[in-house]
Amino acid sequence: MIETRDLTKMYGDFYAVNRLNMTLNKGDVYGFIGPNGAGKTTTMRMLATLLNPSYGEATVCGYSIYTGAQDIRRLIGYMPDFFGVYDDMKVIEYLEFFAAAYRIKGPQRRKICEDVLELVDLTYKRDALVTSLSRGMTQRLGLARVLLHDPQVLLLDEPASGLDPRARIEIRGLLKELRSMGKTILVSSHILPELADICNKIGIIERGELMVDGLVADVMKQVRENVVLQISTGDRDNEAAELLAKQDNISNVEVKVDHLVVRIDDPETDYSFIPTLLLENGFRLRLFREEEISLEDAFMALTKGLTS
Repeated sequence: MIETRDLTKMYGDFYAVNRLNMTLNKGDVYGFIGPNGAGKTTTMRMLATLLNPSYGEATVCGYSIYTGAQDIRRLIGYMPDFFGVYDDMKVIEYLEFFAAAYRIKGPQRRKICEDVLELVDLTYKRDALVTSLSRGMTQRLGLARVLLHDPQVLLLDEPASGLDPRARIEIRGLLKELRSMGKTILVSSHILPELADICNKIGIIERGELMVDGLVADVMKQVRENVVLQISTGDRDNEAAELLAKQDNISNVEVKVDHLVVRIDDPETDYSFIPTLLLENGFRLRLFREEEISLEDAFMALTKGLTS
């Protein structure tokens, strides 16, 4: 659905985006991660055919950004970080205005507007003035606007930027709903928890260069240096620690208040022997889990903190 090949944008001698290569297939939710000034917005504007590249190629839904701009615009929904709204319009009037611009006519127009309002949970604000909406509601209204023509691809530039925690949770839930509808979504953010549980692919961009690109699970494996397990055997944790410390594959065992922290240096080690060993020696397992690497860990491990 989206493919870029050496996509580049220069301003003089400065590279805002430098030889970007990425691929999104149908149904992918791609988290585009990077600090402010890394090149995320520039990339999205080129994909939306609002900014011409210096060189390189990109296709969206099979159309080139050079020769198929009009076709691309019919098939995508682009939501910038900040966008203007018509303050003197009611919410329903605002949506109907844009639906008319998409040439949606008659009774179908009103039905589609009502449907997208329900999707973004703004039906109760349909007759309110746009100027009365909070920042979070305005973001949801902006998302409703780009959904009016049922686009195949969504380009969402930091949709949760500037929102309070509750509004960010609501936006995240809405993105999950769009994912379940089969939309292909490129969503950028520098707030990593927003993307941790909704994306199947991520790209980490820094100073215009794509440092990492791939499936979330593969990226996590790339930065994993060791395995950390949390284990509890109830009131026998000290005995279990002594047993585990004798095993060759285990590098360290630490006794906490209510559990053990077991570290294995080789991330490829099969640690399934541990519960078997404990059970065979008469221990009862109350807790056994692996600490997961977060997107924050991956981001810090794979970037240098550079911005443009």
